[in-house]
Amino acid sequence: MNSKGCFTAPSRTPERNSRPPHPLMAVASPKPNASNAEWVRWAFEMLNRHDVSALRPFWSDETVERFPDRTCRGPDEIAQYFEDAFAAMPDFHMEVLAIAEQGEDVLVHWRLTGTHDGPLLGIEPTHKSLAIDGMDHFVVRDGKVVSNFVVFDQMQYARQLA
Repeated sequence: MNSKGCFTAPSRTPERNSRPPHPLMAVASPKPNASNAEWVRWAFEMLNRHDVSALRPFWSDETVERFPDRTCRGPDEIAQYFEDAFAAMPDFHMEVLAIAEQGEDVLVHWRLTGTHDGPLLGIEPTHKSLAIDGMDHFVVRDGKVVSNFVVFDQMQYARQLA
């Protein structure tokens, strides 16, 4: 089965400011020449809208997202992971608590909330509310996610569904 905010660095190098606009600018996105952290924050907004199709251009065929329960490669697998999460938690919401950027690396501390109304990570629906804390470590290069390593408190998850 497939399922899925530290501080923003205030300065950007002149080189970053001179890069061309990101290909996702057409989709209610950050300002032109947005920082990697701004793009990641935008991605969380798209997840909260359950709009996986808007995120597809942010992933490449080489993107690797390592979640606690599996590794997904490329837009199709990653999109399916989130579609399954949305089906399991129709009120799926991720709050960015903190975000930090250094070069290509973006770290996000987040809180996921939702109601477990469908199968999730091999667990049948409990109809219980979830609030899970986690972290993502994105590597973003040339406007695309190269990789993302996701961790969350699995004991917190298990206790809430027990």
